[in-house]
Amino acid sequence: MKIFARIKTGVEDNVEKVDNNHFIVSVLERPIKGQANRGVIRVLANYFKVTKSEVSIKSGFTSSNKIIEINI
Repeated sequence: MKIFARIKTGVEDNVEKVDNNHFIVSVLERPIKGQANRGVIRVLANYFKVTKSEVSIKSGFTSSNKIIEINI
């Protein structure tokens, strides 16, 4: 399953569903040395109840807009 996510950093962890496959993901980590990307994977794995290895960022590694694949 592919989702499109808008990332907010430096705020409390949260996932907000905007529509069918668009989400706003908030993470506490800052975008320093990939910390925010790891936080996004952690938060989405918890939200979809999958392991972190089943969540991968496909596009937007340095952007706040990301395409993420989740193996459900």
